[in-house]
Amino acid sequence: MQEYIVRDIGLAPAGRLKIDWVKAHMPVLNVIREEFAAQKPFAGLRVAMSIHLEAKTAYLAEVIREGGAQVAITGSNPLSTQDDVAAALAAAGLNVYAWYNASEQEYYDHLAATLAWEPHIIIDDGGDLVHLLHTGLTHLAGQVLGGCEETTTGVMRLRALEREGRLLFPMLAVNDARCKYLFDNRYGTGESVWAGIMRTTNLIVSGKTVVVLGYGWCGRGVAMKARGLGARVIVTEVDPVRAIEAYMDGHQVMHSDQAAAEGDIFITVTGCKDVLRAHHFRRMKDGAILANAGHFDVEINKPELRRVSTGWRTVRKDIEEFTLPDGRHLYLLGEGRLVNLAAGDGHPAEIMDLSFALQALAARFVREQGQALEKRVYDVPVEIDQRVARLKLQSLGIAIDQMSPEQQEYVHSHGLPAHKA
Repeated sequence: MQEYIVRDIGLAPAGRLKIDWVKAHMPVLNVIREEFAAQKPFAGLRVAMSIHLEAKTAYLAEVIREGGAQVAITGSNPLSTQDDVAAALAAAGLNVYAWYNASEQEYYDHLAATLAWEPHIIIDDGGDLVHLLHTGLTHLAGQVLGGCEETTTGVMRLRALEREGRLLFPMLAVNDARCKYLFDNRYGTGESVWAGIMRTTNLIVSGKTVVVLGYGWCGRGVAMKARGLGARVIVTEVDPVRAIEAYMDGHQVMHSDQAAAEGDIFITVTGCKDVLRAHHFRRMKDGAILANAGHFDVEINKPELRRVSTGWRTVRKDIEEFTLPDGRHLYLLGEGRLVNLAAGDGHPAEIMDLSFALQALAARFVREQGQALEKRVYDVPVEIDQRVARLKLQSLGIAIDQMSPEQQEYVHSHGLPAHKA
């Protein structure tokens, strides 16, 4: 098997500088790296990773290797791999199979090459490795102890396999841990989406009308940051409870058909497909900007966008201009892929410090539990979630209170005392 497939191994020095930079800003993962170096929890094991291959992911891969594992890694999106970072990992001795702007076939080949090492543990982002192990490469699934999934979309795919009784090995839903969705999904997505949009368009956000389609934790973050930048925010939803929450948070809530005529910037963040379609495009203003923050490039229906357009061209890196029959122009960012990674560097290092600490500790949990785990989707143990939070607080120099034994007994008692006069 090839040791690596990267665009240019000569880019390694530039990638190493990026990895060293994020390492200096990921104190929680640094503590875990020291533990792994001493304990070698993955000694003799092979770990396969498919995560957006940029500097923070690269550092996670090196932490896992520090724990004794042989690591094979690829990207989880054709436009999010950074060639210099991939080269740096390959030069450091990891098995890397990824490059920027991979074709559909190349992307599949890179996934398959990563799995060809016959991994014992899977660390996935979006579920592509797990999907292959349940479809075309099922013969490689037999020795998989289990794995961890990073995203909402990936967890949805896992739970579908579980419901159908087809999940071949246990998986931990890292996305559903509090230290992941409360910070990564909300603050990380919120900040990195706008960083990607602003640096790609070089346009102001203040004063514009932003339509956020979907008000899960990622949508909350995108809407919150948009309002902080001075935008008027409209939210569209299919969940009535989330719609009320968006309203109570101070945003306008309306049907997407109505919002289509009002927005200057549209951001899909639902995890579903066909969120923006032809009838929306036909109602949009001249100059409207379309961006996606969901895992797959199916939320903005690109075939329908092309079908209603008389032509399209690239007008700036990561910006495609679509011309409608009446002369209006719509602008699609990053080919409709994750705008914060296709057109940016992804979440801030301090945020991914929490998420990747969870991934590392969850992978160790899979290693320790081994055959004791059933073939189903597990929540990350509360102890892991809380440990990551405490390490983060420690790195910030923040101390918090602890309940006394008497207080713990009080809150766990079924017979709370009545109020006294």
